[in-house]
Amino acid sequence: MNENPPTSAPPALRTDVSRELIARAANADLYWTRLVRGQLTDGEIGRGRLVDYTNADVLRRITDAHGWPGWALVGRAGATAAWRIALRADNQPPFQRHAERLMHHAVRMGQASPGHWAHLYDRVCLMYGARQEFGTQYRNGVSGPEREPVNDEPTLDQRRSKVGLPPAEESWKRLRERLAAEPSIRSTAEVPAGSLTLTSVGVA
Repeated sequence: MNENPPTSAPPALRTDVSRELIARAANADLYWTRLVRGQLTDGEIGRGRLVDYTNADVLRRITDAHGWPGWALVGRAGATAAWRIALRADNQPPFQRHAERLMHHAVRMGQASPGHWAHLYDRVCLMYGARQEFGTQYRNGVSGPEREPVNDEPTLDQRRSKVGLPPAEESWKRLRERLAAEPSIRSTAEVPAGSLTLTSVGVA
């Protein structure tokens, strides 16, 4: 699977949609970065959930009109923002699952990142009580991040390789280093599985 958009891809067709997705995802970044570190009050968590709910509704409107907002429609940055919004839509599980299916189709059409889709697929699996396939989702344990249960763990890295993800052990080490660092709004891959446990995190 191709992890990157073609170098000859034309500019995004809908820059207005792209700008809205990017702005909305960025607005939620600091909330999620602080959430995975347990730095939010109950009131802040509630306000953050409302932002995620509103963002998911906007993404729903966009997917109803265009399907998954892929590279050709909104560019790489816009498509990445759409993925981040979908990952954070834990309070709307049916839509999150619908978004995952739309994104999978976009991957097959060469319009979305297979690695990003793997994160979303894992998240949906956990939301519906199943084990994850690609090992991208973690929870905060007593001694640091712990990987959520995975199907057939001995073949995990083979599945990760097929979607362009690095070995699971490498990602786990990077995650621990990032969580030990000072919070930054650049930490955009930190996406807890909110309705499972508020301190779960997703990582490449």
